[in-house]
Amino acid sequence: MDPITHGIAGALLGKGYFAERKGRVAIFAAALGAVFPDVDIVAEIVSRDPLSIVKYHRGITHSFVGLPFFAALLAWLTRWIARRRGIETPSWATLTLIYGIGIASHILLDGMTSFGTRMWTPISQQRVAWDLLFIIDFSFTAIILLPQIAAWIYRDRAKSRVRAIWMWVFFTLAAVAAWMAAAEAGFPFHLWIVALASGIIAALFFLPAVDDWGFRFTRAAWCQAGTLAMVAYLFLCSFAHHTALQRVKSFASANNISIDRMGALPLPPSFLDWGGIIRSIDGVYQARFDLRNPAPPEFRFTADSPPDEFVARALLLPEVRLFWQFSRFPVIHASMEGEYHVVDFGENRFVNTRKKSPQPFTYRVVFDKAGNIIEEGWQSDGMLLRRMQKLSPQRTGETP
Repeated sequence: MDPITHGIAGALLGKGYFAERKGRVAIFAAALGAVFPDVDIVAEIVSRDPLSIVKYHRGITHSFVGLPFFAALLAWLTRWIARRRGIETPSWATLTLIYGIGIASHILLDGMTSFGTRMWTPISQQRVAWDLLFIIDFSFTAIILLPQIAAWIYRDRAKSRVRAIWMWVFFTLAAVAAWMAAAEAGFPFHLWIVALASGIIAALFFLPAVDDWGFRFTRAAWCQAGTLAMVAYLFLCSFAHHTALQRVKSFASANNISIDRMGALPLPPSFLDWGGIIRSIDGVYQARFDLRNPAPPEFRFTADSPPDEFVARALLLPEVRLFWQFSRFPVIHASMEGEYHVVDFGENRFVNTRKKSPQPFTYRVVFDKAGNIIEEGWQSDGMLLRRMQKLSPQRTGETP
C-alpha cells in the first residue's frame, strides 16, 4: 500500500484513540509508526543491486518480530528530542504502544495487498498476501481520510461552512483526477461514479450542520467512526475476495486443471473488479472480471516454453532462485534474439495495461551459443526501467 495511505491510517488511529489523553505527540507517533516500515526503501536506493526491491523491501521493518524493537527505539528517540525542545510527551511505555500500533497497521495493510509482506522475518521469509486490497485503493484512502476532514470542519463553528465548501470542491476535483488517472492506467470507470462520490462527500461535509449535530461529536468520535468504516470496508473486500475465488475454483474444476496455486487478485477501480489466476504445471490461466457480471470469467492461457538446457541453466542462477521465491504466478518464456538465447521469467501477479511492454517484474537472462551469460536483470519497462540492468555479464552459465 502507498505510504500516504499508511500515514493517513496511522493518524486516524492516533486521533481516534490516543490524542484526547496523550496530546499531539500521540498523533505524530501513530502516523510516523504507520509510515516507518517503508524506511527500508533507503536500502533499495543505496544498493546498486537491481534485485534490491525483492531482497530488502518489506523485510525486517515490516515484521512483527522486529516491531517491538523499532517501536521502543522510536519512542525513546521521540522522548529524547521532545525533552530537548521542552515538549511534554506520554511515558516511554505509552509511546512504545502507540508506535507499535502504527507499525502493526502498516504490516497488516501491506499483508492485504497482492504484493504481500514478510511479516515474520527473520523466522520466515514467506510473503503473506491476503489479496484483499489493490496497492492503491482510492475508496479505502477516502474512507479513512474523510472522517478526519469532517472532524476538522466541525471543530470551529465560525469557519465550518467555508471549510466544508473548500473541502468539497477539493475532493470533487480529486475524484475527477482519480477518474482520469484510472482511465490512463487502463482501468476506466463511469463518470457518474465521480458524481456519486461528490454527492456522498457533500452529504458528509454539509449534512452534519443541520441542527448543529456535527458539532456535538468530538474529533475522537469522528475518527472512531472512521475506524469502524475502515473495518467494515475490509470485511466487504474479504467477502468479495471469497466470491471471486469461488469463480476461479469453479473454472479450474470444470476444466480439470492440475493446480499448482490459484488466487483472486484485487484490481482497480473498485472491490468489485478482480483478476482470477491459476498456475498449472505448464503455464498460467488468467481472467479479469466484474462481480456484477454473473457470466463465468473468460480465462486465457499462457504456456511455459518447453524446457531446454538454457532454461535449466537459468533456473540454477541464485538471482533467478530469489526471483522464483518472490513470484507466485510465474511463466517461463524462452526465445531466440539473433544468435542469443533469451529466457524470460514473467510474474503475472501484476497487471500491465501497456500491450507492448512486458509484465511488471519480468526477469531476463541472455545466453550466447556457448551457454555464457551475456546479460541478466529486469526486462526493459518490466520494472518501469528504460533498459535492462546488467548483473553479471560474461559470467559462465552453470551446468545443470
